[in-house]
Amino acid sequence: MAVSEQLRAVYSDYSPGEDRPTGSYVALMAAFSILAAWFARWFRVSGRQLPDRIDTRDLALVTVASHKASRLISKDRVTSGIRAPFTKYQDDAGPGEVSEQPRGRGLRRAIGELLICPYCLGMWTSAAFVAGLLVAPRFTRWLASVLTVFFGSDMLQIAYKKAEQTL
Repeated sequence: MAVSEQLRAVYSDYSPGEDRPTGSYVALMAAFSILAAWFARWFRVSGRQLPDRIDTRDLALVTVASHKASRLISKDRVTSGIRAPFTKYQDDAGPGEVSEQPRGRGLRRAIGELLICPYCLGMWTSAAFVAGLLVAPRFTRWLASVLTVFFGSDMLQIAYKKAEQTL
């Protein structure tokens, strides 16, 4: 039995009767790992040093920004054009958000699942923000600040709407 047939058998036994692109999930994990390894190698070759620790304030800032970025990419109505080749519109969701389904099979479906899952995207956005802090801290703090203020504004909009409904 060829290796590809063995892998197909392993993946089909993982979730019988369901169309899960597990091989494509592996490809996405490999892509993330390759990008992370490339960044680590580039960082080292550039002569930069890893800090002993990242300031707690920076961690708090990029945590909120990463959360907002992952929701912005995965759920925002305006960013649906980025997701459209990989997803299909289902319905309106929360304020300014849409609900979508992944399209297709294989890698297209896996990318669609990644793009509509803020939890899944969180790893990618978190890694990007931490890498940004290492390479371009001033710009990264500015961008993270914009997204953090955006998050705070969203929370105030939601609280205001709830207050209106109770009056």
